[in-house]
Amino acid sequence: MPLPQGMVLCLGMLLMTAGGVMALCVGLPNNSAPLFGVGLFLGLGGVAMLVSGLCMAMKKLQVAVPGHFLLHPRTGTRFSPQQALAIQRRLDRIRREMSADSVTTRPEPEPSLPSTPPPWTMEPPPSYDTVMKSQEHSEQL
Repeated sequence: MPLPQGMVLCLGMLLMTAGGVMALCVGLPNNSAPLFGVGLFLGLGGVAMLVSGLCMAMKKLQVAVPGHFLLHPRTGTRFSPQQALAIQRRLDRIRREMSADSVTTRPEPEPSLPSTPPPWTMEPPPSYDTVMKSQEHSEQL
């Protein structure tokens, strides 16, 4: 079971302070690399514990205050926990239905083309000379 966030915050501040004092006041003036390293290690551990304690406190705060004014629309509409749960269930059901539709509805595969083209059933187009002669004949009329 994790420690309460208050103890984690206090322990983090204590370790950070002790590490800073050891690294800067004891390790650097005496040119003692091992003391500086231990102080640095303690200081970084204290910072990590401080950050994790703050994260735990923020998570606890968010649960304690379910309707924060920044998380709601400006109209002031707020949902009760039962309404929020019902809305979430409905959205989940809609998402499941949509994903099921996209899986079951597959596009029809296009029929494959035959290996040989069908036989040509139309007559060939007239030659250029024939077309030109017919146009000259139609202009003279």
